[in-house]
Amino acid sequence: MRDVHSELCDILALMREGKWNVAHDRVQRHEGLLAAWLHGILHLQEGDLEDAENWYERAGRRFRQRGTLGEELLAFESALEGP
Repeated sequence: MRDVHSELCDILALMREGKWNVAHDRVQRHEGLLAAWLHGILHLQEGDLEDAENWYERAGRRFRQRGTLGEELLAFESALEGP
């Protein structure tokens, strides 16, 4: 089985391709802070701010201090790459 990091990279690529529904289906299979953040970003893209805020909270992130969708995707990508 592939590691979570690789899976999250693939999900991010799906999001960048505009395959939001497929990405959402796949991210639901994962746990952890990064997966929760990515799940929140997906709901942000959908305009479902209540669910987005819930997932941001699960990820330990402050929803009201988030950036734009594009900024969040870049920040997530940076987090995947590590320090």
